[in-house]
Amino acid sequence: MRKYSKKYVEASKNIDKNKTYNVKDAIDLVKKTAVTKFDSTVDVAIRLNLDAKKSDQQLKGSLSLPHGTGKSKKILVIATGNFAEEAKKAGADIVGDKDIIQKIKEESWFDFDVIVATPDMMPELGKIGNILGPRNLMPNPKTGTVTTKVADTVKEIKKGMVTYKNDKFGNVHTIIGKASFDATKLQENLEYVVSTIAKAKPASVKGVFIQNITISTTMGPGIKVDKNSFDI
Repeated sequence: MRKYSKKYVEASKNIDKNKTYNVKDAIDLVKKTAVTKFDSTVDVAIRLNLDAKKSDQQLKGSLSLPHGTGKSKKILVIATGNFAEEAKKAGADIVGDKDIIQKIKEESWFDFDVIVATPDMMPELGKIGNILGPRNLMPNPKTGTVTTKVADTVKEIKKGMVTYKNDKFGNVHTIIGKASFDATKLQENLEYVVSTIAKAKPASVKGVFIQNITISTTMGPGIKVDKNSFDI
């Protein structure tokens, strides 16, 4: 049986597990129930009406939060020539090509949070797909991380672009900010995520797409959010 910390137990007393809260009240609660000494990340888990076994019901994409994530991601760009120069000017933390790919392969080097690559470099990155894939680091055109618009993508990630992908149960998890964020900014980030996911409903899915929504802070209790309090 899972054991919870005293702070978690105390925070949980503020939440009615049988209730779904409107979005404003849920945001207020998630800020009050942060249990870490550091500035907790606020996450959202969205349960979707998806059959994850069907290829036409796979959800994958990216979005830029209106108020960012509160965390600056370390970006690795795999590119050559002008694309590499554009990446450096746009603020990429690390830029390289085959040398960096070799470093990842031989040294298990992962001192970065996200990889952006140009299409011509994907055959080389594909050679270490078995290394990057399990860590969710493999660039993908659907999430905008395989692109010729390298500079724009680097800037978007720095501003607060996050990627999302459904798991085998049909859930999507992503970040909506930090517990220290103003409640209005957190709410607007959450509303933007929910709206974006709702619009991404695959054509083959019938019936209600979004089943339920839960938000929580790092190591904090989950808070159920009333999906009817969103304009979707």
